[in-house]
This record gives sequence, structure tokens and C-alpha cells, in this order.
Amino acid sequence: MRPQFTLHGLDLDLGGWFQVGWSDELAPGDVAAKRYFAQDLVIYRGLDGRLQAHDRYCRHLGASLAHGGVVVDDGIQCPFHGWVWGPDGRNVCIPYQDRPNGSRTLRSWPICERNEAIYLWNDPAGGEPSWQVADAVTLAPHAAASTFHPAGPHARSHFTDLRVHPQMVAENAVDRHHFQFVHRTPISPVVLDQRVDGPTWFSRVGFGRRWSDEVAAGNGISDDSANTIEILFQGLGVSVNTEHMRDGIRVIAINTTPVDDQRTELFATYWIDERDGDLADGSYQRRLDEAKNALPDDVQIWDNQIYLDSPALATSEARGFSDLRRWSSQFFPTG
Repeated sequence: MRPQFTLHGLDLDLGGWFQVGWSDELAPGDVAAKRYFAQDLVIYRGLDGRLQAHDRYCRHLGASLAHGGVVVDDGIQCPFHGWVWGPDGRNVCIPYQDRPNGSRTLRSWPICERNEAIYLWNDPAGGEPSWQVADAVTLAPHAAASTFHPAGPHARSHFTDLRVHPQMVAENAVDRHHFQFVHRTPISPVVLDQRVDGPTWFSRVGFGRRWSDEVAAGNGISDDSANTIEILFQGLGVSVNTEHMRDGIRVIAINTTPVDDQRTELFATYWIDERDGDLADGSYQRRLDEAKNALPDDVQIWDNQIYLDSPALATSEARGFSDLRRWSSQFFPTG
């Protein structure tokens, strides 16, 4: 039976891809202890450069492969008795026996790298990945046509020990009125487009009177990207905001990952488009700081918020929340 694993009354054992780190944190041969989805994990980069993820404890006598485990040609070697477990979780070597143990396997977790990050696939039913993580900086045409500064350690944020259910973050995709009060925009943005395609939710919102007037006129919406944010969710664990504001284009990945009962983590990565001389004149750093300074205001709200099954919604927001919650239900174990 699956253990109770909830936050705010919502299940945390969600299906989908979830970020568990950044790619440059693990060089070939490196081993890391991780804990997500109430499971102790070991993640290592093989000598061939490929990442592998397993349940942490050796199936021989329960030693931690993440504490003293060594990456070898065939997989990861236990520090206790030298048993080697291959990338598929099978025992491939017992140093003091002429054949491996074929009766036990180490659980392997699907893992991938994209957007300079590491993602782990979780499925309560044990299924294999049913979609791939999107390339963040090519989702929108105006972003795909741009060149971005590398999103190294300086262009990241990591929030730990949160009580933020991934559902709360996803609901920002339809919560246009929070921009006035959390981010101090003069007026709420207007929804220009909204689409659902299986595990993907897409929204496009426009900021300013120009967009409000265009929507009110009812003559069709321009394809112009100026003063818009395109929001893409892939499941409840992966999201990308492509923002085209007056001072340029920025892409922000905001990913929420369950850790264990009552705890989550949030990872953010920031790509800022390159402008001539923007490193020398400080404008790149200014734009990066502005992007990074906005998210903590959201996190403070989410981390002190409770989830209401039947919220008291205003007429202008009710359908958006209803549609998103219906879409989100597919990622829960009973969805």
C-alpha cells in the first residue's frame, strides 16, 4: 500500500518530471545523496558522462551508496562490500564471488538533463515517461530567435524547506490579479490565449492598456509579443515563463519538487537575452537582479498559504481556476 504523502490535504506523489538539481553540480564520477518523493536516492554521473538515479541503499546489507559509493565502469560500487550495481539496477559484480546476484535489483528512476538542469520522472503507478521536458529558451518564437547569457550558478535560485504544493505554483498561470498586489503592476494583465494539450498547459497574458483595449475591441489578438508573458506548464513540476518586456526578453524556469511529507523545494533558472555591451555597462546584472527579486514575493505567499478545495472566487477568475484544477487532476494518483 502506498504511504500517506500529502501537503495541505493534496497528494504529493505526483506524476511527471521534477527538477532535482543542476547539471554542472555533478561531474563524471561524482555521487550525490538526494531525497525526493519521500525516497532516499543516489544520483551519480557515470564515467561515460550519463546520469543515473537509484534508490539509495545497497540491496546486499543496506549500506548507503551515496556515502562512500564509487563510480566504476559498470555502475556504482557499494563502499561496504564492493557489490556493483549497473545502470539498470541489476547486480553486475560481487568481488568475492564468481557470479552476480540475480535475485535482487536496485530501483532505477528515469532521469534526464535539459535546460542546464536535472529532472527525475515520478509515476505513482510505476510507468515510464510519457513526455519529454521542453527546451525552455526555444518555446516562444521571439525567444528562439534570441541569444541568451549562460544561466550559471549566479543565475539561479533554490528555495528549500517550503510548504508549497506544486498545485499552488501552477495556479499562478491563471491568477492574473495577483500581479497588481504582489508585483505592483498598475493593472491586472489580460488573458490573450489559453490552451491545453495533454500534460501541457499554455497561457499568454498581456500587460498594459494597449492589450486591455485590444481585447475589449474584440477584433482579434495581435501576434506581437511586446509586454507579454507566455506561461507553459508541463505537468505540475516543470514551468517556463517567457517574458518580453520593455528592456528585453527573459526566460525563467520555476520548478517545484516534493521532498517528503510536508516539505518541498523550488528551483528557478534565469536566462537573460544578450545586448551589446550589457556586461560592461552593468545592464545584464541589473536585469538579472530584477528578475530574481520578483520570485521571493511569490514564495512568501505560497509558503504561508493553505489550499482550499472550494475557494471564494471572483467572477472574472472562476473559470480559469476551474479549468486549471481540472487539467491538474491528471497528475494525481487518482486522476
